[in-house]
Amino acid sequence: MVTTKLPDGPKHPRWLQLIQWIADPLNCLNAYSRRYGDMFTLKLTSFEPFVFLSHPQAIQEIFTADPKQFDSGRTNGIARPLVGDHSLLLLDGNIHSSRRRLIMPPFHGERMHSYSQIICESAKLVASQWTVGKPIEARAAMQEITLEVILHAVFGLRQGERYQQIKPLLGAMLNMMDSPLSSSLLFFKFLQQDLGDWSPWGKMRQRKQHIYDLLQAEINERRSNELSGNDVLSLMMSARDENGQPMTDAELLDELMTLLIAGHETTATALSWAFYWIHKLPQVRQKLLDELDSLGDNPEPMAISRLPYLSAVCSETLRIYPVLPLTFARVTNSPFKIMGHEFEANTMLAPCIYLTHHREDLYPEPEKFKPERFIERQFTPYEYLPFGGGNRRCIGFALALLEMKLVLATILSNYQLALADTKPVKAQRRGLTIAPANGVRMVLL
Repeated sequence: MVTTKLPDGPKHPRWLQLIQWIADPLNCLNAYSRRYGDMFTLKLTSFEPFVFLSHPQAIQEIFTADPKQFDSGRTNGIARPLVGDHSLLLLDGNIHSSRRRLIMPPFHGERMHSYSQIICESAKLVASQWTVGKPIEARAAMQEITLEVILHAVFGLRQGERYQQIKPLLGAMLNMMDSPLSSSLLFFKFLQQDLGDWSPWGKMRQRKQHIYDLLQAEINERRSNELSGNDVLSLMMSARDENGQPMTDAELLDELMTLLIAGHETTATALSWAFYWIHKLPQVRQKLLDELDSLGDNPEPMAISRLPYLSAVCSETLRIYPVLPLTFARVTNSPFKIMGHEFEANTMLAPCIYLTHHREDLYPEPEKFKPERFIERQFTPYEYLPFGGGNRRCIGFALALLEMKLVLATILSNYQLALADTKPVKAQRRGLTIAPANGVRMVLL
């Protein structure tokens, strides 16, 4: 039987649903999943209602459908103030697929080898500044490492005035949304008032503009001196679409800002969760150290990246608390049927990463951190989807995974850390992501 009625969901007012979603997204998802099952509807925006889906078959039907069946970019308007109008995140149709083809090559294949050394060096550089006995906030430390990697690999920047200015500017801009309350800036338009220096929105816009000015200066200098290299910026500047056209400066700037934000903030969050679990569970840490020791002295970075237990720890980290609770939503361009349920055009469908990763039938005892599940079983892309899927899968997933593995290996092999607090760390909203509250406090022994 085919039904076009939206799946059931909470009946309280739209504004209350949105506040709950901002304040405590994971408890919201758990409660609604228990009450309504694999498919439920929330009203979170002035746009169409969101239909949340967590059954692998439903996700497969979305990810394998003709991409023309959906738009996704127009559902990501919430990110526009951060990444601009021309970001890949906000594009749809042919322009999205064309831009994706332009940007993707530097993030795959042989280039991973050149990034591996940068990752290990960056981890050593940041960790060398730690002091024995002095507390470290893991998320902030990981943010420093991943930003170092992005600036070096994506922009070819390792020193100089622009490098020194971009680092604190970007950190300050993202830290303005480090709690559910401050994250509300992104969700409520009436808070987005630019009243200059003393208003949060004005301060954020100023910092973003300053970063854009620095990036533009870098682009101008490379053009005037005909400089080129193997970094992502050089490759993007020289890339041409099917008509032989390069990206405009406005497009380049927005894509670079997208890579800056998405490419280091998310990986830093995932790494801070990994350090939490590894040091909360001594047996996991010991297994990792034994596996790393098996490679002998000075192992080759790509050999480290192939270690099965290290890979399983990273996979389980991204399963239990995926950085983003949802994939990018899809808006149906015409009626679309999922598991016998027909949705009308302009319905927003949101495959839910978090709920899929917490299904008892796929992951027994889903609240427990058990890396072995990824050694004992291979999961399909519709059962395990930390980087989304289909034509909207994160283009930097290979670099993110390599970074997680090499940063963990470098630090665990050279430093002994411990959690500064034995209390469980809770997950909370940080902008659009889910991060550990208080950043995971650790101490160097």
